[in-house]
Amino acid sequence: MSANEVTWRKASRSTAEGDNCVEIADAPSAVVVRDSQDPQGPALMVSRRDFRRLAEVLKTVSHVDSAGGAA
Repeated sequence: MSANEVTWRKASRSTAEGDNCVEIADAPSAVVVRDSQDPQGPALMVSRRDFRRLAEVLKTVSHVDSAGGAA
């Protein structure tokens, strides 16, 4: 599978300029992640289970950080 064979989507919190954003795509057995500023660059394939866990951790850290706590 190549990065051109999937449909990419940006995070819902991405700015119009696309600053500091990643894009994700669904693959048959994984989630693929790439830098939106470098779409021809490398992509990281992560198992769905590990991606789900990563998203949970990032949501927790983001919530703590936005509440004024240490991240």
